[in-house]
Amino acid sequence: MSDRALGAVCVVASAAMAWAAQDYAAAISYEPVGPRAFPLLLASGLALSGLWLVFKPSTGAEAYRGVPWKPTALCAAAVLGYALLFQWLGFVLATALMSVPVGMAFGGSWKQVLAGGAALGLVLYLMFDKLLDVILPAGPLAALLGGS
Repeated sequence: MSDRALGAVCVVASAAMAWAAQDYAAAISYEPVGPRAFPLLLASGLALSGLWLVFKPSTGAEAYRGVPWKPTALCAAAVLGYALLFQWLGFVLATALMSVPVGMAFGGSWKQVLAGGAALGLVLYLMFDKLLDVILPAGPLAALLGGS
């Protein structure tokens, strides 16, 4: 599929996402943002990315010769594992584990990616769960984090 065709598909998909999200509303308003904000944000990002693909200058097939396929596949596998383990391990552990192969794909050392993953998982959990009141699964660390 060419970049321009993929971009057009992304623009159409983002329009469909935005249209579908218009009816999202909570029966009881318990969060200030509501359930519609996240799909609309994703649709906006997808639309902008799609428009960039449609209107960017042509580069030809040589643009794909330097793509690091192995690190890209490693990152995709890490995100898939994250989605599968998120509820069971909880946000902090799943995020920390997902960031290790992603950090390694970007050239980080074991020490850096382990420390960064642990810090990322903990700081984001505290920010979302405590500061923004977004309920996240705590998993095995529920007793330590005081979460669900």
